[in-house]
Amino acid sequence: MSGVVAYPPTGSARQLAQLGAAIVARPYARRGISMGSETIRIVLVDDHAMVREGLRLLLRTAPDIAVVGEAADGAAAVDLAQRVTPDIVVLDLDMPGGDGLAAVRELGRTMPSVRVLILTVHPEHERLLPLLDAGARGYLTKEAASRDLLEAIRVVAAGEVYVRPAAARLLAAALIPKAAAETARDRFETLSEREQTVLTLVAQGYSGAEIARQLGISSKTVDAYKHRIQQKLGLEHRTEYVSFAVKARLLG
Repeated sequence: MSGVVAYPPTGSARQLAQLGAAIVARPYARRGISMGSETIRIVLVDDHAMVREGLRLLLRTAPDIAVVGEAADGAAAVDLAQRVTPDIVVLDLDMPGGDGLAAVRELGRTMPSVRVLILTVHPEHERLLPLLDAGARGYLTKEAASRDLLEAIRVVAAGEVYVRPAAARLLAAALIPKAAAETARDRFETLSEREQTVLTLVAQGYSGAEIARQLGISSKTVDAYKHRIQQKLGLEHRTEYVSFAVKARLLG
């Protein structure tokens, strides 16, 4: 893991874009995150009992995750969290008695150490930015829960912000002006075909050894291509590769 993500202040487009680029750059965005040694305490919040049951059965398969409580609305979630002090509240948005956004804000105000992971039917482009602004630490759609929920919980528990890589790219790319995208794309076209391939694979999170295996070349040759990229574009670190790739619309 690459450490804790500092939460961007409300309304900071540049920092939100940087957050999106940083998320795409992390290894878990492509390869997953391993279990930790400590149990992650979870409160499930959804107004449908069958949904909570399904989530509980899924989480029961993970030895490092324990469900310590359930609630059916936002107000009850806040009250329950204050009593059982979970590590993470997995929270639906559309519930009776106040929506999930209000619960996110109240939990952030009264229990800042508790992290909130949104689990909703709404796609990211509809709700993601307001919830990040309110203090949510992760966002996952319900259709992706069976595949990605365990990973999302572990990422948020580790102090990171979790959104799916595609949503992170949207978060970053949506805030990049068109002129900047065209300029980055023009610079990308100055690279050779093989240099373009190496740049894209680095931005996608592949290591030098993995790139070498994919392309059938040595790691030393990969390093040579990266050196040429640095000379032509000034890119050195992985986050710089990802930021450039987002601007050039290479990761969409």
